[in-house]
Amino acid sequence: MKEDVFFEVKNLKTHYPIKDVLEKGKVVKALDGVSFSLKKNQTLGIVGESGCGKSTLAKTLMGLVQPNNGEILFQGKDLNKLTKIERFKTIQMIFQDPYSSLNPRKQAWRLIAEPLIINSSLSRKECYMKACDLMEKVGLRSEYATKYPHMFSGGQRQRLGIARALILNPKILICDEPVSALDVSIQAQVLNTLMELQRELELTYIFISHDLNVINHISDQILVMYLGNTVEKGKRDILFENPNHPYTKALLAASPNVFQRDKENIPLKGELPSPINPPDGCNFHERCPIATDICKESIPFLENKNHRLISCHHSVD
Repeated sequence: MKEDVFFEVKNLKTHYPIKDVLEKGKVVKALDGVSFSLKKNQTLGIVGESGCGKSTLAKTLMGLVQPNNGEILFQGKDLNKLTKIERFKTIQMIFQDPYSSLNPRKQAWRLIAEPLIINSSLSRKECYMKACDLMEKVGLRSEYATKYPHMFSGGQRQRLGIARALILNPKILICDEPVSALDVSIQAQVLNTLMELQRELELTYIFISHDLNVINHISDQILVMYLGNTVEKGKRDILFENPNHPYTKALLAASPNVFQRDKENIPLKGELPSPINPPDGCNFHERCPIATDICKESIPFLENKNHRLISCHHSVD
């Protein structure tokens, strides 16, 4: 591992067995060989259609789902070999829905402090004080500590979720669509809070979103996923200004205000194929406007070309 690599994922595969008798023996290849690395304090933005494996990647990194293959390394140490508390202190997650991810029966301070209460020997008062400090840090007044979730707005609830994720002082935060359920004006406030916290606490983010404007705003690196695989990865400016993979081009063309007005329009045909029976060759060839015979027969490997990693037979600068 290079000295400046803080977090690294190598050939991560997560397959779900199908319980249906008619499909016995088959698996859903939710993740099928994803790799990436991050430096400290960087943000990796992950994009792709629904069903491409983004949420499975988040769950696998958190240890909520066990991978079939691959390594997850934090400063060279295998996360899967750490104790549960060591893992919790390394990586935490901010969930998508601030309405369903908070227990409605617990006060705000208790929601935030619960991981600390369970995993430390601190007194109840000490946990309360730490929760109040974090509330102030994420932009909530500490006098709201005894309120219940239904007394907060959506943006405030998401701030509670951020504070809860930070209570054990993790080094890495997985942000799974953390602003998608919020109004646009509130989205900007929460994103700015996340960026301020990153600078102050020296956090490393893995940020999942459908919104390319959000990804463009917060990310240093972009990873584009399709059917459980990486199709393109590189620095934000390079991918947004000069996308090479036809799928990346299609995503950017479909997103308003991300790119210049004269961006190339790449229409996508059909729907995302089933991860149970993916196409032969390149997974994307059935929808790709520039696919040729080699795309139907041969799987493209992820290669370093044109200042980014790309998986395409026809990528050109």
